[in-house]
Amino acid sequence: MSDDPTSKNLPAPTTSDDLTDYKKAAGGLDALISTTRKVLEQPGLIRGTRALASLNQTEGFDCPGCAWPDPDDRSTFEFCENGAKAVADEATRFKVGPGFFNEHSITELREKSDHWLNKQGRITHPVVRREGSDHYEPIEWDEAFALIGKSLKELDHPDQAIFYTSGRTSNEAAFLYQLLARQLGTNNLPDCSNMCHESSGTGMNESLGVGKGTVSLEDVETTDALFIFGQNPGTNHPRMLSALQAAKRRGATIVAINPLKEPGLVAFQHPKELYRRPTDLADHYLQLRTGSDVALLKGLMKCLLAAEEERPGEVLDHDFIAHQTSGFEAHRADLEATSWKTILEETGLTRAQIEAAAKVAIEAKSLIACWAMGLTQHKHGVTNIQQVVNFLLMRGFMGRPGSGACPVRGHSNVQGDRTMGIWEKPTDAFLDRLGTRFGFEPPREHGFDTIAAIEAMESGKARVFMAMGGNFVMAAPDTERTARAMERCELTVQISTKLNRSHLRTGGTALILPCLGRTERDMQAGRPQFVTVEDSMSVVRASRGHLPPASEALLSEPRIVQKIAKASFDAETSPVDWNLFDGPYDPIRDAIAEVIPGFEKFNRRIRKYPTGFLLPNGARERDFKTSTGRANFVVSPIEPMVLDEGQLIMMTIRSHDQYNTTVYDLNDRYRGIANKRRVVLLNPDDINARGLRVGQNVDLFSHFEGEERRADGFEIVAYDIPRGCAATYFPEANALVPLGQYARKSRTPASKSVVISLKAPA
Repeated sequence: MSDDPTSKNLPAPTTSDDLTDYKKAAGGLDALISTTRKVLEQPGLIRGTRALASLNQTEGFDCPGCAWPDPDDRSTFEFCENGAKAVADEATRFKVGPGFFNEHSITELREKSDHWLNKQGRITHPVVRREGSDHYEPIEWDEAFALIGKSLKELDHPDQAIFYTSGRTSNEAAFLYQLLARQLGTNNLPDCSNMCHESSGTGMNESLGVGKGTVSLEDVETTDALFIFGQNPGTNHPRMLSALQAAKRRGATIVAINPLKEPGLVAFQHPKELYRRPTDLADHYLQLRTGSDVALLKGLMKCLLAAEEERPGEVLDHDFIAHQTSGFEAHRADLEATSWKTILEETGLTRAQIEAAAKVAIEAKSLIACWAMGLTQHKHGVTNIQQVVNFLLMRGFMGRPGSGACPVRGHSNVQGDRTMGIWEKPTDAFLDRLGTRFGFEPPREHGFDTIAAIEAMESGKARVFMAMGGNFVMAAPDTERTARAMERCELTVQISTKLNRSHLRTGGTALILPCLGRTERDMQAGRPQFVTVEDSMSVVRASRGHLPPASEALLSEPRIVQKIAKASFDAETSPVDWNLFDGPYDPIRDAIAEVIPGFEKFNRRIRKYPTGFLLPNGARERDFKTSTGRANFVVSPIEPMVLDEGQLIMMTIRSHDQYNTTVYDLNDRYRGIANKRRVVLLNPDDINARGLRVGQNVDLFSHFEGEERRADGFEIVAYDIPRGCAATYFPEANALVPLGQYARKSRTPASKSVVISLKAPA
């Protein structure tokens, strides 16, 4: 070290030894240990074992975690580490009773961390925060329903009410919920899909005529190649790793495309196979710069064109392109006009890397493209999806065995919610069928999505906010702005299982209505009930909880919605007979069967097929219900991300010990980060270039259209990430995501392309 005294206060340069890296494969013994610890800590051995024994079984309950499909041939242990965490969290033995709220004021609870709030346990009784009070207090169910009904009846216009939905809601509850909103007269039905996969649905509908994935689990099991874009299955969909392992052992080639080097894409060891060495997964791992997916995809597709020139008629599927697609010549011209110089500058990759990945697609006879929010949460999120579809269409990888598009949903029934009509932009065909079945004219004007809902609350246009599940304040962008908007409401209603931040930033009057969890036995009219869900691959299956409820005072979500509706509409004049749904759930499914295509004879089929039944999907059959009647190639430009000196592109990510906004613990085992969450992952060269050091705390500032947002106290972690990029955990970093920065067309918050700068505290 230099003897110059001015150098003594400088941080030591970051070296490769400072890189945080997980040296083991995903899964393995560590996953078993983590699962066991969480079960012992939360529900305890007996209750926890009983719950896991029913998880994802044909006579059991669907995992409340992700929407990865269940195989027809299920093992005794059909769950993953993070699914077990979700179950343990819901089945916890800890309780939040009325006395808890008497002891803790709302002001006090606001000072607690989200991790602490969740740890307190299941809410056991309905509670109300009355105008001007700093405490929740017990309320009888009938009074709570009457309060909601009175507030809805007193609205000047139905659009002053907002009905938000989480992706863990069952089909039955979701159907009743949208019926309640539409009988009231509004399409204000924002949901968590607005914040995650809306770009997928928007892009795929324009390109393919369907907003859902076009593959089955069997396709994954038989494909030659898988391209995985912007996804971390090791944390977000761990059961997918078993499918990837099986595909790899069978000889499939895997290409991973992600700025972060994620262990769950590198290698996997099934916890049941500790005697075997881990399976290497990704044959090619392209660590592109955040947000440069369009450039990469154009590079891949330029390689397909070049290969076709070398071997005419052997690479592109000319018959498919000519007879079942539209727009190919414009697409070809766009690729030819795109320079390799631009592609390489934007992605930070070499041409050899891109050509090696393209060779996989050229040689494969079948190929599946998977993706998650690494593609959807950008300003050009819809463009990302449509370029993936372009890539698949060029070689006819659509509507063929082992081929197609696979958006992997991150919530257990977010896809089913949308199928049931939870959408602010319903089709006229859906509204026609709904109105015919129930004898009223549903509203036709599009409602508020998530962004518009926040703006409406902020401006005073919305007076009542109701959420069935979720943690809206923390899940939405621009956290403080969202919280202030919620506080402008006259009434906020949260249908919840556990305490979260949205219970603490409330309207003038606030209700928490505790509901049954997915794991719990649901008795209606003295008979056990089941509900249904839809997975990422359009399979509908039953879910039956078996555990005793956390409290005798809990009601199911369908029952809560039905009771709210009865309190909101006069029985004598209501066109909907809500008494029809006061009991077992078969009448709800009968109504679904009459309104939603694909659910004909719903009650009979869901009982006949223990592993579920498949919904129709035109693109699987090459029946493209688009404006052209064909699959559409869509031309889109590369949009360079322009940064000022010192700025970085930040993406928000999950840790391994969380599910969406629910923080189970403070560790991120796969990334080697322990007991902390306010961290920023940076390339070592970016750390050195700023005169910073590993372990140093910095404040983060986001920049958008002259606005600046700030989040303090983030510890620097050196990580294997491209230069110019940064990663932080949500929901902690959601405060940096501008409300006005969202994907064109889909309006999904651009949480993966936030421009930030760092500053060390004085």
